[in-house]
Amino acid sequence: MIEVTKKLIKNIYKKRSPDIHKYDYGLLLVIGGSKFYSGSPALSALAAFRAGVDMIQIIAPKRAADIVASFSPNLAAYPLEGDYLSKDHLSTLIAMTKSAEVVSHKKTAVVIGGGAGRSQETKEVIREYLSQISVPAVIDADAIHAVAESVDLLSGKPFLITPHSYEFFLLSQKKIKDMSLKEKIKIVSEVAQKLGTTILLKGRTDIISNGNETAINKTGNPYLSVGGTGDTLAGICGAIMAQGFDPFVSAQAGAFINGKAGEIAARQKKESVLATDLIEAIPEVIH
Repeated sequence: MIEVTKKLIKNIYKKRSPDIHKYDYGLLLVIGGSKFYSGSPALSALAAFRAGVDMIQIIAPKRAADIVASFSPNLAAYPLEGDYLSKDHLSTLIAMTKSAEVVSHKKTAVVIGGGAGRSQETKEVIREYLSQISVPAVIDADAIHAVAESVDLLSGKPFLITPHSYEFFLLSQKKIKDMSLKEKIKIVSEVAQKLGTTILLKGRTDIISNGNETAINKTGNPYLSVGGTGDTLAGICGAIMAQGFDPFVSAQAGAFINGKAGEIAARQKKESVLATDLIEAIPEVIH
């Protein structure tokens, strides 16, 4: 059993060479958003930038993409026609992923699911997209609902799934909400091994397992129940994966940074803390 500490963060954030170039620290694709939900991709992307990734491309339905692009000059958003991810978008998603791999010399990762919605067509597109890619990917939020209907597509790929207790139930049919930490650790490890993937179960104590190794993270506080902090977690994990770290290490580091940033933000704001406050605290955690 591993307990995540700041030592892991020190091993990830080492002094940079003066000779690095753009994309040496990764390119992250953030896929999600819909007519109603536009904030999720922006929160993931901003958190990922604060976590050190070099470049981010957001791919979202047009209304969400336009809102995201206006949110910050740091964000580049590619608009897809329509209000939701549809089958017409699949070829574009695949092409942009392949292009990202070429540009970044394969230092590419994906965050998918935030705000995408749960229509049957959107879920089918997410599943088909994930079945065709081999790049590291963080599967979050609505994408978890999609893959829960076809968990076989996860096995053997460099994927990280970030469920809360109900989403974990969808994946595993295991009700763990009222279990002890010890029982949860055992079940998360068993499910990760069965599915052949890495799981970051979000909770009072985060549990991370790839089926062979298991870690726990104790950073965070009750104020992180506010909407958007799952999006920031996904973005941080994606940023670290894009820099070349495997899903298990990235999940540990992402959980620690997200939780610690939430602690810092909540010291002053408590019930008033927002996900954007957490993003602004990420540099303090890292440095």
